[in-house]
Amino acid sequence: MFTNYYTKMKRKSLYGIFSFFLILNACQKAAEKPPYTIVQSLVEDSAMVVAEHPLAAMVGKEILQKGGNAVDAAIATQFALAVVYPRAGNIGGGGFMVIRLANGESDALDYREKAPATAHRDMYLDGEGNVVESLSKEGHLSVGVPGTVAGKELAFQKHSKLKDWEQLLAPAIRLAAEGFLLTESEADRLNEYKEQFQKANPDARPFVKDGVWKMGDRLRQPDLARTLERIRDRGAAGFYEGETAEKIVAEMQRGGGLITLEDLKNYEARWRTPIIGRYKNYRVISMPPPSSGGIVLMQLLTMLEKFPLGSYGFQSAKSVHVIAEAERRAYADRAKYLGDSDFYPVPVDSLLDPAYLADRMQDFDSTKATPSEVVGPLVKIGVETFETTHTSVVDAAGNAVSVTTTLNLNYGSKIIVQGAGFFLNDEMDDFSAKPGVPNYFGLVGAEANAVGPGKRMLSSMTPTIVEKDSSLFLVLGAPGGSTIITAVLQTLLGVTDYGMTLDEAVWAPRFHHQWLPDAITCEDAAIDTLVRKQLRGMGHRLENVGRMALIKAVMVLPDGKLHGVGDNRNPDDDAEGF
Repeated sequence: MFTNYYTKMKRKSLYGIFSFFLILNACQKAAEKPPYTIVQSLVEDSAMVVAEHPLAAMVGKEILQKGGNAVDAAIATQFALAVVYPRAGNIGGGGFMVIRLANGESDALDYREKAPATAHRDMYLDGEGNVVESLSKEGHLSVGVPGTVAGKELAFQKHSKLKDWEQLLAPAIRLAAEGFLLTESEADRLNEYKEQFQKANPDARPFVKDGVWKMGDRLRQPDLARTLERIRDRGAAGFYEGETAEKIVAEMQRGGGLITLEDLKNYEARWRTPIIGRYKNYRVISMPPPSSGGIVLMQLLTMLEKFPLGSYGFQSAKSVHVIAEAERRAYADRAKYLGDSDFYPVPVDSLLDPAYLADRMQDFDSTKATPSEVVGPLVKIGVETFETTHTSVVDAAGNAVSVTTTLNLNYGSKIIVQGAGFFLNDEMDDFSAKPGVPNYFGLVGAEANAVGPGKRMLSSMTPTIVEKDSSLFLVLGAPGGSTIITAVLQTLLGVTDYGMTLDEAVWAPRFHHQWLPDAITCEDAAIDTLVRKQLRGMGHRLENVGRMALIKAVMVLPDGKLHGVGDNRNPDDDAEGF
């Protein structure tokens, strides 16, 4: 069905092919042409950056051209995204970074948000013990202590080649101070959330204006520029102490939030040991807890390895059935056993034990679905919205970075730190407000992911790097909430089992199963009508969803060139390289 070919050169997405009309008015200029050329599939010789916005991708490319390595480029790109992609790019959220150096060494950096010191297990329950839906999703109580700035500084200190912190901040500061032209997607998103911004903030400028935002309008963020300047001048201390910290705490006090100056000063990003496993002749490097991504991804790959998926065919009834059944079992384990390993003894080795995973699939029936109520976590084991960003980078030396950061929902809590110009996250919703009660993404959890002071909430972010025959092969990750893990899985299977090129694998329609609710969710174009009928005959329930996670990936081709691909589900995804 798919051919193996690597002749993809620069190819503009449909986003760059809009027609435009000249308005016949001497006082107006042509204003319908998109402000940027978007390239979503690109092959280059030496280096590649794929990110959510063309300006951010260009920043990463420039840093590489100035002698920075993949870590430098990832840091600069992410700071730029905090300016040009405010719905998810951030300094008020957190994330994870997976690094593979050219010498084969790997690292994993955790800068996930943390619960404030006064947070407690039942803080989102009413007097009768029921979850108050809005408290963990909106407003000041939904905000965890941000980790992004601390994480970027820690990555810089250990792995930077450029050794010039100011240079990594300069592009973001310039974009904030001088402004940038809005894409159609970002203008539409700002208009959509205007009322929520106004409701949540005494002053919602600059994200709210008189009238509506239009493609090509310039968004200037002077308060954010000054905040970034303090980070430039003082590093992480310019965020977690002094003026910015005081503004964050004043914002918390205005709305009854919990974060204090002490919470901010005490925040630390942490280096972790990556989750590393094998799938056929591939070596997979991914993120450990408090991300669930690495463990669940490796569980899925191990459970699926013995099945001849390529022979079954892409999105055939056999393929979809076995993948969905593996996902059902892995997400059941996620709900029971995964949380912050600093607070809960996550049984990593047991969950990844091939013998355990063989037992997990022991009751798999090739002819019918297993009801999720039957697939509980096995007792033999002992005790991330789409509004996330991902950047994949490979530099000329062969160093690779996969980094995912998030605010959780669109624009996080919708709270703007007054006078500092950035949105705060609503990541507290990623805790289990009450065991068995689903969060925004329908994910349930247990005591392992209960709210606790200083604890990091569980995430689905899955920054991943793959080797083939001991050499760098693939760098990928995505935003997309609970669908991130399955999107990474299906993209990887696309190139390893189904014979797809990288752009085919990234752009292919997707499906997802997360144990509860007991249904296969499908993008509209996923799984043809006949196969859907066959799956229903096996007992599967299918539900449609507009889109799933948004992959950004870089593949090393057989000739050594790099193929960068953004996801056509996001018109602003862009690949830049040289």
